[in-house]
Amino acid sequence: MLDLSPSMIISHLIVLLIAFPVHEFAHAITANYFGDDTPRLEGRLTLNPVAHLDVLGSLLLIVAGFGWARPVNVNPYALYRRSPSAMMWVSLAGPLSNLLMALLAAIPFRLGLVSSGQAYMDMVSSADHILPTLPQVLLVFVYINLLLMLFNLIPLAPLDGEKIADYFFPPALQRALNTIRPYGPVILMAVVFLGVLSWIITPPLTLLLRVLVG
Repeated sequence: MLDLSPSMIISHLIVLLIAFPVHEFAHAITANYFGDDTPRLEGRLTLNPVAHLDVLGSLLLIVAGFGWARPVNVNPYALYRRSPSAMMWVSLAGPLSNLLMALLAAIPFRLGLVSSGQAYMDMVSSADHILPTLPQVLLVFVYINLLLMLFNLIPLAPLDGEKIADYFFPPALQRALNTIRPYGPVILMAVVFLGVLSWIITPPLTLLLRVLVG
């Protein structure tokens, strides 16, 4: 359900301007480390949100709490020349950055500096205040970063998880991935609209949120 209250929109905007650039920058700097200069040549080795944000994905994140940024282009052949695992590490860097950001934002909760109960109450009553409270912003930040991490780890093209799985899967499953790769976006859309995505992500998301925030 959409929450278009000013406090939630501002909370989502904060996530948009921090989490998305960091996620894409993590891809870019890892590719650069492995000798692929494509991100650098395309101006993606920066934390400037302008270089990374997608208009539609940004609008959806602001109003619905879920969206996407512009993918970082890489040269798989340049990466593979440096290391067979390079593409996997470049892909993994994005979700790992979301996990790290969630861990950092959860520190005030675990130290007792911010009340998780208050954070949940502020989210429920978000329409009652124009500006978001600090607990609310931190909870939204943790939640969306965990959501983005888990979503991107799904082994379907064009998500990061598909390239990670391709590295670790045995040959038979790698061939299966190659077969369905052209249909990945269609399968992903079907998974989302049929509600399967929520069924897959909600249990680990709830568990991680409980562990990090309480």
